[in-house]
Amino acid sequence: MNYIYVDGSAGISGDMMLGALLDLGADVSVFKEKMGTLGLPVKISVKETKRSSLRALKADVEVRRKEKLNRKWSDIEALIKKSVFSQDVKENSLKIFKTLFIAESKVHGYSFQECHLHEAGADDAIIDIVGTCFLIENLKISDIFSSPLNVGAGSVNTSHGILPVPPPAVAEILSSIPVYSAGVKEELTTPTGAAIISTMARKFLSFPELRYKKIGCGAGGRDFPGFPNIMRLFYGESKSFSSEKKLFQIETNIDDANPQILAFFLEKAFEMGALDVFFTPIIMKKNRLATKITILATFEKMNTLVQAVFAETTSIGVRYFPVERRILERSIKKIKVLGEELDVKVSLLKGKEVNIQPEFSVCRKIAEKKQVPVKKIIELAINEYNKIRKN
Repeated sequence: MNYIYVDGSAGISGDMMLGALLDLGADVSVFKEKMGTLGLPVKISVKETKRSSLRALKADVEVRRKEKLNRKWSDIEALIKKSVFSQDVKENSLKIFKTLFIAESKVHGYSFQECHLHEAGADDAIIDIVGTCFLIENLKISDIFSSPLNVGAGSVNTSHGILPVPPPAVAEILSSIPVYSAGVKEELTTPTGAAIISTMARKFLSFPELRYKKIGCGAGGRDFPGFPNIMRLFYGESKSFSSEKKLFQIETNIDDANPQILAFFLEKAFEMGALDVFFTPIIMKKNRLATKITILATFEKMNTLVQAVFAETTSIGVRYFPVERRILERSIKKIKVLGEELDVKVSLLKGKEVNIQPEFSVCRKIAEKKQVPVKKIIELAINEYNKIRKN
């Protein structure tokens, strides 16, 4: 399966998502054919264009309906449920629309069932949302990550009048997502784009360490001088993406803590998601024997672990800084030793095995059960694994 990392530095909209996903190599004719099954009075065109001298793909959905429809949740739900798309596409599309309806009902003071959508419920928005979900499935994308989103600035004309950027519904949708304003005084993140990314993205993080195969570029509707109105998708295999490669090291020196409390904290830190925790004996001022606590953690876990240091130990201050690390690819192989199942951890360097290590805790249990020295169980496990590998 594959991942995409969304670069939201120029915001995000439904048509930008369609353009970028199609630019990754999805078949345009198949896309148009599938969208045609919705029976909406629209014409879809996809063409290459430029935004501030940079190329991108622009997806346009021209609505050929004279009257305006204000669709309620029941209307959207019925339309999508009776469509020919897969169950995943239907469910994801409805999740995105539900995000929109919840936000709109909250900012306008309507009940969920009574609320109706104007721009976001129009035919082109349906194509944007269902089309995005279809293309995600078509490109076998299983993981979606995103940068913080540029919402733009200024004001925007809507069916409710002139509203500040971000408009109330967008602000509601993005309430727990990192956002900022830069570049131009225009609306850059639309309600449809906000709903898509807030519903589908697993995590929002600054540009991580990753290996990607392609970049898909989707153009926004306007061309701003000196500001490329383009949303980029970085696309690659899911196994090559790790949002946890940017790590932080947290340190504190303690000279007045009960060793039992420190032992408890070590166990708790691991339970809270620390990647590694260790103690180092040190000598502090006045020749006091002390302990340095070192914690390795992802950015997402760092604040929680810092708070735990203060709550569980006598520390009154911590240091933290970003660190880099390299890790080997790892896999788990199951074998049997003396009739008991055992996991063997295999580490790989450029596809070649460089380290084989039976799970010690399981080796210990087998040794106790069979009344055999644990080193013998480890030896048997390695021999058994090597025998299986040769065959």
